[in-house]
Amino acid sequence: MDRWALVIGAGPAGLMAAEELALAGHKVVVTEAKPSVGRKFLMAGKSGLNLTKAEPLEGFCQKISAKWLRPLVAEFGPEAVAQWARDLGQEVFTGSSGRVFPVAMKASPLLRAWLRRLSQSDIDIRTRWRWTGFEGELLVFDTPEGRQLLQPVITILALGGASWPRLGSDAAWMPWLAARGVSITPFRPANMGFRVNWTPHMERFYGQPVKGIALTAAGQTARAEFVISERGLEGGAIYALSAAMRDGAALALDLVPDIAPHQLEDRLAKARPADSVANQLRKSIGLDQIKIALLQEFSHPLPKDSASLGRIVKHLVVRHDGPRPIEEAISSAGGIAQESLSGDLELTALPNVFAAGEMLDWEAPTGGYLLTGCLATGRHAGRAAARRLKALT
Repeated sequence: MDRWALVIGAGPAGLMAAEELALAGHKVVVTEAKPSVGRKFLMAGKSGLNLTKAEPLEGFCQKISAKWLRPLVAEFGPEAVAQWARDLGQEVFTGSSGRVFPVAMKASPLLRAWLRRLSQSDIDIRTRWRWTGFEGELLVFDTPEGRQLLQPVITILALGGASWPRLGSDAAWMPWLAARGVSITPFRPANMGFRVNWTPHMERFYGQPVKGIALTAAGQTARAEFVISERGLEGGAIYALSAAMRDGAALALDLVPDIAPHQLEDRLAKARPADSVANQLRKSIGLDQIKIALLQEFSHPLPKDSASLGRIVKHLVVRHDGPRPIEEAISSAGGIAQESLSGDLELTALPNVFAAGEMLDWEAPTGGYLLTGCLATGRHAGRAAARRLKALT
């Protein structure tokens, strides 16, 4: 047999797998459906590429929903990801929140450096090669040169999940694998916004951030900002709790997390009775207009007694109409189930076919966990595939 492997999908997981195969001395063909590689990677870094999160490894791995994947992520955790970027000539820094970014901030310099390094290996990247399924034991592709059939010794699938399909992750592969006996958990949106049918008085706040609050859902708390959008709620704090909210947990806001309940009630009790409730909130506890608007939106009419008002300020239940569609989500939950994979991420129903990245059944919050997980699973699958290829040839 020829000593070559096929990687389908040229995102972070696929490129990492390809590099591991090449480092082991194997020829690699990488196919990518889009005209260029790493499109979702580049989009994720448009406002600053959050590579990983500087925190103890055990706590980091706890953010990976699938317990069976945590040991794989531990093999290539935050410190390893930061060093990987440095090895590509991209220095990194750690922000106040612990998030790790390249000094250049954007994803494009890192991707260019990575592609330069890959170009020095025996890796052939073919863009506009869209996988369209199987024909017997052959893999079928639509390409600029027409229909092509490949029969590699080893295949690694790194096609992504179901979010941002315009960037390439359209989950078209699901029925092809399911027909071959692979168990797939249906995809759901992850790290997404939530729909809210705002009343007209909220229109003036569209696009504005809400800061200095604490959000709680299912016992989890996030101290970060979110954004009021025309479509609902967006932003980091919402994404951090989105899995719990998607699964039915109520969202509550503490609009003054640094004021204890008894202090809050005392301040409200001293407010001038002649003032409107909105003015009492502004003068006595410093609520800004957007927080007052949220109170009026989700608890109308506002109570006038200080005890009841204080309880609502500390625990404002937010009504929403569910998550935004998966097409708008940052990532997705679901994918190839653990039961269909070996510890090497090989598909048990398809010998010599491995999978990595968002194709697998897992999810993680934004903040560097997603990218680290994709790099780690790509590395693990690539190394396992390289060992298998060596044994077969």
